[in-house]
Amino acid sequence: MTNLLLLSFLPSGSEWIIIAVIFLLLFGGKKIPELMKGLGKGVKSFKEGVNEAKEEINKAQEDLNEPVKDKK
Repeated sequence: MTNLLLLSFLPSGSEWIIIAVIFLLLFGGKKIPELMKGLGKGVKSFKEGVNEAKEEINKAQEDLNEPVKDKK
């Protein structure tokens, strides 16, 4: 039920065109590639951060699962 309610607020085909035109008018044709480049770098950095966090979690889990060796 809530998924259908959320989907009803998403833009449809013609609304995406209107959003793109407004975006083009606000930022201009020359500025958009720079914005997309910055957005791409941000997404790449976010993915690297997520992967690093996953590696840390897996490393900690492996350390916990490792049998304890007595120092006798």
